[in-house]
Amino acid sequence: MSDANPYAMLLEPVQIGPVTARNRFYQVPHCTGLGHLRPRADAAVRGMKAEGGWAVVSNQETEIHPTSDLSPYAEGRLWDARDVPALWLMTDAVHAHGALAAIQLVHNGNHAQNLLTRAPVLAPSEMSVDMTHPKQAQAMDKADIREFRRWHREAALRAKDAGFDIIYVYAGHNMTLAQHFMLPHMNQRSDEYGGSLENRVRLTRELLEDTHEAVGDSCAVALRFAIDEMVGADGMQASEEGRAVVELLADLPDLWDVNVADWSNDSATTRFQPGDGYQNAFLSHVKQITRKPVVGVGRLTSPDMMLSMVKKGIVDLIGAARPSIADPFIPKKIEEGRIDEIRECIGCNICVSSDNLGIPIRCTQNPTMGEEWRRGWHPEIIPPKKSNADTLVIGGGPAGLECATQLARRGYQVTLAEASAEFGGRVAKESKLPGLAAWSRVVDYRLIDLKQRGNVQLFTDSRLDGDQVAELGVEHVFVATGSHWRTDGIGRSTQRHMPQIEQTAKVLTPDDIMNGLLPPDGPVMIYDDDHIYLAGVIAEKLATAGYQVVFVTPESLVSTYAVNTLEQPRIQARLIELGIDIRCNQVLTAVKGDIARIGCAFTGRETDIPCASTILVTERHRETALYDSLHGIGLKTLELIGDAASPGLIVDAVFAGHRAARDFERPKAEADKDWFRREIIDLEET
Repeated sequence: MSDANPYAMLLEPVQIGPVTARNRFYQVPHCTGLGHLRPRADAAVRGMKAEGGWAVVSNQETEIHPTSDLSPYAEGRLWDARDVPALWLMTDAVHAHGALAAIQLVHNGNHAQNLLTRAPVLAPSEMSVDMTHPKQAQAMDKADIREFRRWHREAALRAKDAGFDIIYVYAGHNMTLAQHFMLPHMNQRSDEYGGSLENRVRLTRELLEDTHEAVGDSCAVALRFAIDEMVGADGMQASEEGRAVVELLADLPDLWDVNVADWSNDSATTRFQPGDGYQNAFLSHVKQITRKPVVGVGRLTSPDMMLSMVKKGIVDLIGAARPSIADPFIPKKIEEGRIDEIRECIGCNICVSSDNLGIPIRCTQNPTMGEEWRRGWHPEIIPPKKSNADTLVIGGGPAGLECATQLARRGYQVTLAEASAEFGGRVAKESKLPGLAAWSRVVDYRLIDLKQRGNVQLFTDSRLDGDQVAELGVEHVFVATGSHWRTDGIGRSTQRHMPQIEQTAKVLTPDDIMNGLLPPDGPVMIYDDDHIYLAGVIAEKLATAGYQVVFVTPESLVSTYAVNTLEQPRIQARLIELGIDIRCNQVLTAVKGDIARIGCAFTGRETDIPCASTILVTERHRETALYDSLHGIGLKTLELIGDAASPGLIVDAVFAGHRAARDFERPKAEADKDWFRREIIDLEET
């Protein structure tokens, strides 16, 4: 490290109780969808962060007892000593690179449904569970509270045995028993644990004291605290009770990890919270109260923002979850002056959706995320070329760009041909829609890399046909020609009964809107049978432009997939605020002239909607004509990738491009084994 590094302050060590972080980069706890079910894979994710320079690497919320069972979601687990060996895998992987390992102990209270264990659900007061399940939590009595404290203390001791350096008391995200006791709408007790704020904070104080007493000689004790619920006067606010909690506990934790609640606010998408450091206003006063170090988050990707936060005394440590997923090597790149190589988080929350779906973590920007153990993928290292073969990638969308980038990094000669005037494909177009500007980082990161390499040729306005590909003489071809949206209305809800669409009807698709074609004057009906984000964004664009918009969907909510990315309520609220007429549970049956006919998804009862135009967001047709024409011309490699092979999310296209480049010139039988690698449960009876 040179003193000339303008970010040298970020590389300074920070004392946290009895342990020292080697720099200010702190990967805060985040879920991976791996947890106790896939401990080797989880350890590989965390070890990669440590290798990338994060001074502290935390795991996910870790259940301390069967009454906090989050099944079927694979979080951490530390019910008893049998869980310790799996956690050694993580601490060993993190310590191997000189980082500290942190564990986030949790009892989830009424957020845990205990579906596996069937144990009673516990809460400060009697109430329903926190998910749609016909079950209620029982109010904890004094004996339950004593037992809970004992469970937490014993889990802390087991965490120490597992090699962790920092042990969390977790009171955040509206998901934990410690926080539930703090919140008056959840805590309606009349004893010493209810009523006044001091009483409601009593349990958290006791947990901190218990943990210090048990492990504080060698482990730091951290408090993860949601200082603001983001519901105004209806909940805890940073300026009032949130600040008072910090004052009550001030120097009791060795570290304050401060964020906002609930999870949808803490992990807000760029569509609704575009700026880095968006939580600074809520945590800026914490360091004025406590003498202990503070870590904060806010989708921090800019080194300048990070440095400013430290210099202004907002935080001591730069916290990150999503940015550390998009680029596990941010600290090393800052240390080595490689700022332009940072793979910036785009705030799409695909990582979050993975946890909500109960699957291993994915990332749009970083296709190696979650594949470190299973496939042996490294985000910065890729095997070198096996031959001097020239390669041709046709299509400069997300799949083509990623494929070309990784082939070039391996050392192959790469030609990338794009039919249109700019690279980026669907990403370039979608990033121009409202709220999606950050998605252009997917293109920018890869183009910057490609333009700096001498073994790459880049061509736009280069639509190729089969004869032209043959003339080039390149024997290894990857086709990433994408897909286009259907105009016939066929989708999930209309496969059995195709809508009747008259030729005189004005029907548009997302491709038309993204290509700059606006509907004619008059009402517009948008039919969303895609249910992800695109129809909602187009509705916002047109309503903002002054169109009268009717939004029709067979689902009960707008953009239902966005429940997984934590933004569905914001999307629906935005459309309502824009005056959009939302018709849920309706299936398109016909478009005739200036009338769209829809039918109730349950009864079939039909309704006519006057509209000058209809925009269909249903399914996509794959663009395979070029690929089909290339069969039989003697190519050694011909592979269809991205949306041209299987239309999906951008994350799927990037992954497909990356895998194609990794597996190039690798025996197919060997590559196919990667699909089958998994962690098998030991059948020994215990």
